[in-house]
Amino acid sequence: MTALLEVRGLTRRFGGIHALRDVGLDVREGETHAVIGPNGAGKSTLFKLIGGQLAATAGTITYAGRRIDHLAPHRRARRGIAIAFQDAPVFHGMTVAENAMVGAHAVTSAGPLSAVLRLPRHRRDEQVIRTAAAHALRRVALHELADQSAESLPLGRQRALQVARALCGRPRLLLLDEPASGLRGPERTALAALIEDLRGEGMSILLVEHDVAFVARLADRVTVLDLGAVLATGTYQQIRSDPAVIAAYLGGHA
Repeated sequence: MTALLEVRGLTRRFGGIHALRDVGLDVREGETHAVIGPNGAGKSTLFKLIGGQLAATAGTITYAGRRIDHLAPHRRARRGIAIAFQDAPVFHGMTVAENAMVGAHAVTSAGPLSAVLRLPRHRRDEQVIRTAAAHALRRVALHELADQSAESLPLGRQRALQVARALCGRPRLLLLDEPASGLRGPERTALAALIEDLRGEGMSILLVEHDVAFVARLADRVTVLDLGAVLATGTYQQIRSDPAVIAAYLGGHA
């Protein structure tokens, strides 16, 4: 499979401390690639470097054949990279549909002046946003709750709403930041089924996750980070038998 995302030599220092050191990985077209590792391994830093929330000290990030490490987050979103952060809250006082619509900014181009003046371009974009939100909510099985208050949703459905918000940008690459964190068994099962459905539709997914069983079910390949460096990359079956990985992270889960 062709690599959609390629990370090479990615390094990030905070003062004299290396949060990431010479990290390389790729996400292929249509695969789910998981990143795991103990606390402090550099997973969140890697995620933010790819999304553009942090700038790299060194290294390159290539997406769809073009370097993007110099681009701001909104420009990466316009190229087809969407992020669902673990701690991204729902917007209080807004419906499920309105929360999803926030993520559609990546597919519109009319500026604030168009909105104030209600120009035709803004009206067209507004319809695009509503259509994108309705489609995204249907994909995550929240369409029947579109008019409900978003803050009234249980945690599992709030996570699904965060995914819907990301999908409104029509991404080719979806970054999921510990989506199973805090979820109960049935909620994890429903979320895993959603991720499998998205992969089945051809979406590429980069998944940062602590839940090893969740990763084992979903990931085509796994990259293990430890102390900011890549310890191993391979299928879950390959990395679970790697002595260095077992010692650093998997332990009794292997």
